[in-house]
Order: sequence, then structure tokens, then C-alpha cells
Amino acid sequence: QVHLVETGGGSVPPGGSVRLSCTASGSMFGFSDVGWYRQAPGKQRELVAKISNTWRAEYGESVKGRFTVFRDDAQKTIDLEMNNLKPEDTAVYYCWLALRNKETWGQGTQVTVTS
Repeated sequence: QVHLVETGGGSVPPGGSVRLSCTASGSMFGFSDVGWYRQAPGKQRELVAKISNTWRAEYGESVKGRFTVFRDDAQKTIDLEMNNLKPEDTAVYYCWLALRNKETWGQGTQVTVTS
């Protein structure tokens, strides 16, 4: 069974940067699609960025050019580098893994962009 643990997040001023990291347990990480989603108060959960098991990356429109997602199959980690942060990036960020149509979610980490 897969378990995801996120680290990073916190409060950052507009224009700042933060890096989130997620570590997975269990096997089959290299065969999984992985990434990050977020949910702001009163809004639906949305895609931030993900990488398939064939290393194809996909980004949400609002973060393109500002965020970068990384995966390390040897370390079983999924990192999200977030630059030029905006107040509208404030949300709970969730690590995500999908394998054989089964999804696993992390517990979430808060990112607040405020001056």
C-alpha cells in the first residue's frame, strides 16, 4: 500500500518561492503517474502539475512558466518548485500518485501567499 508524506509549505510573500517535497512508500513508484493538486477555500481541487511514468509533464494553465515538477524514482520523491508566487496560489497542496487506476493522496500542506 502506498503512503505519501509531504513537507514544505508555509507563508511566503508575493513574488517569492517555495519548494514542496513528497516522499512515497511502497513499491511500483516508477510505474506510477505522480504530481500535485491544490484546493483553495470554496473551490474545487485542481491540477497543479503531474508527471507520467513515461516522464511527460503536464501543468495547470495558471502555473505554467512559474512552477516545475520533478520526480526521482530512485528516492521515490515528487518535488514542486514554485516561483513568482501570487496570492491566488494560496491553497492546500496535495501530493498525488496514480497506479492502475487507483489514486493515493497525501495529507496536504498549506501554502499561503501574503504580504
